[in-house]
Amino acid sequence: MKILLTGGLGFIGSHTTYVLNTLDYEVVIIDNLSNSNLYVYEKLQTLCPNPERISFYEGDVTDKTFLDRTFSKEKPEAVIHFASRKAVKESIEQPLLYYRENLNGLITLLDVMERHDCNRILFSSSATVYGSGESPLKEDAPIGSGITNPYGQTKYFQECILQDYVKTRTNLNVILLRYFNPVGSHPSGLLGEDPKGIPNNLFPFIMRVASREYDELQIFGNDYPTRDGFCVRDFIHVMDLAEGHVASLKQTEPGCHIYNLGTGEGVSVMEMVETFEKVNNIEIPYQIKDRRPGDASETYSDASKARMELGWQTKRSLEDICRDGYRFAMNSSML
Repeated sequence: MKILLTGGLGFIGSHTTYVLNTLDYEVVIIDNLSNSNLYVYEKLQTLCPNPERISFYEGDVTDKTFLDRTFSKEKPEAVIHFASRKAVKESIEQPLLYYRENLNGLITLLDVMERHDCNRILFSSSATVYGSGESPLKEDAPIGSGITNPYGQTKYFQECILQDYVKTRTNLNVILLRYFNPVGSHPSGLLGEDPKGIPNNLFPFIMRVASREYDELQIFGNDYPTRDGFCVRDFIHVMDLAEGHVASLKQTEPGCHIYNLGTGEGVSVMEMVETFEKVNNIEIPYQIKDRRPGDASETYSDASKARMELGWQTKRSLEDICRDGYRFAMNSSML
């Protein structure tokens, strides 16, 4: 099968490309490089066992002409839609940018897919659609209420678009994958999360402190109503998440199918920091700051549906996450 990945040079997209390639899928990547780097494609060419089965086109999902040209040439049988603005803080500061790019990108992509008779799409959604729901969160929990930032709203609206659209296409297969907190790196240390500018998420910030690019980690809030006062999240190794995408391809029935991709366990920010220090024998200096707007206290998954229907579950531990992430941080610091 030939699969097109939008945003395929990003953090999750690049790891999914690797897993797909090891299973002999043909992968077509499109990426506008706004929050990714071309060297990731070069690393994939080195790391993947079948690099000749990966192609790359630089372009944007909001550009219908570009998409149409790429679909005409490559004729993909399925799409995994990663391309998205995804920083919570930035979305609060620039909501129109997020609504314009994230929603228009999906609509344009669906238009082009329909024109080229491509009837399978896996959508990169987020646990943020659950808003203020009580954890553990299941797929049938209410969504769209209590979402605290425009980024999460765009994920919710995109899910609404897809669920409405699938009702009009009897042969369309839509998979909504609700991620929790992807972290870690490929065990080789060649692929990992390397956002441009100052990271908005915890783990890449930890890695930049570990590599001494930054002096200290900023932790936003220690007075949450959780077991130790710090935010609790469901941290999933990015390789487990990538394998979850491949497992989702097993679901071929027309209609809309929803799966949580998470570990099912909550880990606090401080527990993550302390595990990283212990596993890698390194100190991570930190400073406690005020709470950050839009951050929920506690979010973790019930991922039993993916286990039962797809045969997928996480295999890697918090220690694996910290060990693999540190290896990528050290490799990156030597570039």
